[in-house]
Amino acid sequence: MDKLLQIINSILQNRGRQTVDNINKETSLRNDLGFDSLDLAELTVKVEAEFDVDIFEDGLITTVGEILKKIE
Repeated sequence: MDKLLQIINSILQNRGRQTVDNINKETSLRNDLGFDSLDLAELTVKVEAEFDVDIFEDGLITTVGEILKKIE
């Protein structure tokens, strides 16, 4: 989860937004982190580069927990 937190914070920093200290399985990408479609696209690319997994392969991902299921 630490690597995923780093990826999320890098995206937030790139957009000039406040980074987060922690995330959990219930953290919503849109509601809690404020991600929009561009942020989600960047997240997809970075997670795929790091973990070699396309997180949106089977449809929309909305929470950190759903990402964790894909990369574990």
